[in-house]
Amino acid sequence: MNPYTFKIPQTVEFGVGALAKLPSILDELGSEHVFLVSDRMLESIGVVGKVTSIVERAGIDCTCFLEVEPNPTVAIVETAAEAYAASGATSIIALGGGSPMDVAKAVGVLATFGGNITDYEGANKIPDRILPLIAIPTTAGTGSEATASAVITDVERNYKFSVVSYNILPAYALLDPELIMTAPAGVAASCGVDAFIHAMEAYVSRNASPFTDAVAEKAMQLIGANIRRFVACRQDAEAASAMMVGSNLAGIAFAWARLGNIHAMSHPVSAYFHVAHGVANAVLMPTVVEYNALADNGRYRVIFDAIRGCNDPIERFEPSMLVDELRRLNADLGLPASLSEVGVTEDTFEAMAEDAMKSVNVPANPRQTTKRDIIALYKKAL
Repeated sequence: MNPYTFKIPQTVEFGVGALAKLPSILDELGSEHVFLVSDRMLESIGVVGKVTSIVERAGIDCTCFLEVEPNPTVAIVETAAEAYAASGATSIIALGGGSPMDVAKAVGVLATFGGNITDYEGANKIPDRILPLIAIPTTAGTGSEATASAVITDVERNYKFSVVSYNILPAYALLDPELIMTAPAGVAASCGVDAFIHAMEAYVSRNASPFTDAVAEKAMQLIGANIRRFVACRQDAEAASAMMVGSNLAGIAFAWARLGNIHAMSHPVSAYFHVAHGVANAVLMPTVVEYNALADNGRYRVIFDAIRGCNDPIERFEPSMLVDELRRLNADLGLPASLSEVGVTEDTFEAMAEDAMKSVNVPANPRQTTKRDIIALYKKAL
């Protein structure tokens, strides 16, 4: 068993209607002016307005930055940090999926310590806690509200880099299932599979511990039993609640166990071809799971039972059965089956593999991996 440490230095509030607790949290933080980071899509469907109304009715000023886009860039972070500095705010709300949360964490770093976000690339370069950050997820997928990392795209390098430190973990996470019940089916599908992959990669990680195992197993059970049901009907409150809690637990699990080759390989796919993160993960998932089967120590059976949503007895289990089940899941949810379907071309594989090998997730992958292995996996997934 690996030596391990864990801590969860944040407050998590879960429940239908939990958003109403936002004013009391801001009051506890002593914040009279908050900076809200989100995007135009959430503004268009009324989610931003719902949050700002709650804040402003409590007599708290709110400045919004809504220019976040998928796979946020260094330039977006710089613009948001300038807007924060001009606002006079003393705390940040991150409202949305992984992209607004990544930007909000990065703004917190720059507002507290200055410089450029590229100065903090890598692990443990943040000297102390950033200013108060409240994360409010609107997708059941990224788990970013519970993770100590921010992923930013450097356009000049065609590279997605990570800023990793427990000093950027949000002080509060508000999990209100009502906020994910308006998600389009495609978003629910790709984000839900992303959340399952978080739990699965944490579970098979070489850094796994009894703590992360327990959290990842529960996350896989919740997501596996409810993802199809939630995609079929986002108004299913029970399924929405299970997906939101499952996503949060998966984020906690991988924050301590790390991930693996799926995520290491998906970041270059998003950087080079602007493929949504969850979609890139879903496409790569069966290929990487098949590759890792050689290192399986019995955990594939647990994952298999979770994604089926049951543990009905079967005469004989083979790792290939999990691979087939994951392909079936993608098909059921209407997700692409190959990299070529999302516009990926083979001429970039050398450069993408080079970037993938820089990821901190490759050493955590259960099967040791070389750059040549990564190229072969990209080709197989094509």
